Amino acid sequence: MGKECETTKPVRSSDNLSNMNTSSTKAPFDAHADDVSQLTHYLEDKLGCSQIVLHKERRWRPVWRAAMMRNGKRTEMLLKGDRTWLTHPYPLEYEMLMQRTLHENGIPIPAVLGMCPGPNTIVMEWVRGGRDPGLIAEAIENRSVMTDDRWQASLRYMEILADMHRIPPEKFVAVGATLPTGDEEIALGNFERFHAMTGQINITDPFIEFFSRWLRRNYPNGRNSISFLTGDCGQFLSDGPEVTCILDVEIGHLGDPMRDLACFRGRHPIENMGDIPALFLHYEKAIGVPLDYDALAFQTVAFLCEAYYGPLFGMHDTGRGGDWVESVFQVAVIARRAMEALAEIIGLELDVLILPEQPEATPYEDLALGKLIADLERLPESDSLQGWQRNILVSVPHYLRNRGHYRQWCEQADIAETATLTGKQINNLTEADRNLTDFIKTAGPEQDAALTRLFHRRFLRHCLIIAGPDPSPDHIALAVMEPILNRRPAQDSTV
Repeated sequence: MGKECETTKPVRSSDNLSNMNTSSTKAPFDAHADDVSQLTHYLEDKLGCSQIVLHKERRWRPVWRAAMMRNGKRTEMLLKGDRTWLTHPYPLEYEMLMQRTLHENGIPIPAVLGMCPGPNTIVMEWVRGGRDPGLIAEAIENRSVMTDDRWQASLRYMEILADMHRIPPEKFVAVGATLPTGDEEIALGNFERFHAMTGQINITDPFIEFFSRWLRRNYPNGRNSISFLTGDCGQFLSDGPEVTCILDVEIGHLGDPMRDLACFRGRHPIENMGDIPALFLHYEKAIGVPLDYDALAFQTVAFLCEAYYGPLFGMHDTGRGGDWVESVFQVAVIARRAMEALAEIIGLELDVLILPEQPEATPYEDLALGKLIADLERLPESDSLQGWQRNILVSVPHYLRNRGHYRQWCEQADIAETATLTGKQINNLTEADRNLTDFIKTAGPEQDAALTRLFHRRFLRHCLIIAGPDPSPDHIALAVMEPILNRRPAQDSTV
């Protein structure tokens, strides 16, 4: 397997990110044809494949399901490319090396078969199995469920996670992972890599200013356990009760194992992960070490704050691909839930809001956006514009039309609440964000509760717009963070 990989040298997680694809000047149809041509030639020339058929999947990043003949047999592979915008701090070669190391150490993860240099793409084995929707928009369209078989697979996943966390960190350091040292780096090393990306694309954001300062003031001390973490825990395929493989270690790194459990908690119930406390107890039994629930609560905030960066960057990107409305959804939902996780730690009761009964009238905008929607929906499907890709384009004017009906309500509330907190007169949203950022830079811990409440209300308004008038009480966009600290087992309980 190693001889088939194009890249075998260690790739450090702190390597320069200039090799990542952030835009393209080619027309989408030309770029699609180029991708198909280059991937097909690689599979033919390097892996001896023939009769190759590529099908692009609906994912954040370019992902292809490939069917072909190889060694006289019909087979399938999965091809994973670079994200189309700057979304995380790890190059694709790093992901490939981490995945290969996990496979070599007995973790059920697809074997790496090669690495196509252009377009930069990992080639791996295809593994049977299914999973629930991974995108918020998909979860809204098709609600996630927990079947009996998936529950049994989830328990098994906890055992696999414990196995992964026991692998000596040195094996990952040898192929490019960074070994954290000291309490702050163990807790926040991965977060700081994400945070550093804001300087690369010159994004300023008052919410980032707040949570970055809070995390640096409140990280746990004395957490000496270091493991390789999936980085985006909870992604796995299952077939009946069997876990067939774990997925996506593109942001895998070395750190506190509570970070993986926090991520698992953070995904629920947008993806229905089941009875979270019961799964954590199963992991605790498998790993043989008591869980640190305070560290887990902190890492939940840290994970959600890390997860805020990618979609925020996606909203500012104009390169081909991506999903702009999914980025908007994730920014709102992730940020609100981060504040709910933080509120649990500081013991803060948060507010409940509802949409105004009467939406704003925007007749000209509705007509223009309605025309755009109709024309986009008439675009013919093709290999380079599949139905799901067309629907992504259509979702943009749909969202803008719905947001237009509540824009003044949302922005005026943001401005008024910011003015009240900062004590300054504010005329527009840009001025509100600038004054709020300045306020946060000099604010002490005594302002944490007020800022948590302000940001929660701000992002809750966005979530209400996404859910629309009279939403179902269990609408995914309004799914709250389930508390964890009051569900920890008694100290004298046994596992």
